[in-house]
Amino acid sequence: MGRARLIVLGLLIAIVALLFLLPVVVESHSVINLVIKILLYVILASSWNILGGYTGQTNLGLAAFFGLGTLTTRLLWMGGVSIFVSLPIAGVVALSLALLIGAPAFRLRGVYFAIGTLAIAQILYVTVGNVFPRLSSLPATYLTTYQLLPRYYVFVSLTLFTVGTAYVLVHSKLGLGMMAVREEEDAAESLGVSAFRHKLLALCVSSVFAGWAGGAYAWFQVGYYPQFPFSVSWTFDSMMMVYIGGAGTLLGPVIGAVFYVLLQEFLSQKLLEVHMIVFGILFILIILFLPGGFTEIWGRIRHLVAPRSRMHESPLLSRKGHG
Repeated sequence: MGRARLIVLGLLIAIVALLFLLPVVVESHSVINLVIKILLYVILASSWNILGGYTGQTNLGLAAFFGLGTLTTRLLWMGGVSIFVSLPIAGVVALSLALLIGAPAFRLRGVYFAIGTLAIAQILYVTVGNVFPRLSSLPATYLTTYQLLPRYYVFVSLTLFTVGTAYVLVHSKLGLGMMAVREEEDAAESLGVSAFRHKLLALCVSSVFAGWAGGAYAWFQVGYYPQFPFSVSWTFDSMMMVYIGGAGTLLGPVIGAVFYVLLQEFLSQKLLEVHMIVFGILFILIILFLPGGFTEIWGRIRHLVAPRSRMHESPLLSRKGHG
């Protein structure tokens, strides 16, 4: 194993250990809430990256799957169903929508899928807002038993499972097929790689993770408007994180989510109303000068320090090879 891989592996082990021990060493609920927000966006960004980063299919309707997971879990859980039953069902509901959209859309070329997912998300946003117009808040009986730590560890577990599944997927034959479709669909088809099957599989996996993220969010939030999780901001924020960190890489969405949330929190406190303008300018600069995201810096450093060691480049931070 190369030195670069050992360093990355060591950092990952340290981060996982820190996540599990954080509530033990940090008593501040504001810090725990901030970490939960980061973990939520890591799941969403990784979910979007599986389809958009590895197969090259732009999903403008990630919020539809996230929102369905939120709505399903909230209704079931507040109806007396265990959260550990509600979450899997939320994933199934999100998967059903993915099959409903992907099966016809992926048989067409062009922007049909992107337009279709955006339209579905907007339709659900309006529909849910009309059907459930009032604030969804927890009853007093739920508030008295509300505990933050179980919710924190659910987010930690979902995050690790999402990133771990993405790692296994992109290092499999299916993952190679997805990347082949991304690079050149016609060439992949000529080699016997079914573009339709690989794109649909990526969409299914992506939607399940988004649905689970929505379910965890519904269990975590004390109150919110039911149509809020269907807002396009969830989609575009996740896309932005992927491109900031590095699309088509495993750690890109993680890096992008951490950077995005921490910077947003800092700017919103220091610059108040104008913080989104500053953030937008920073995002444009990153896209212009680092089109490969922050993971591109890793590649540049490695080429400067050891230009002949590309064969040992960590697959966690590279789009080449296995991701």
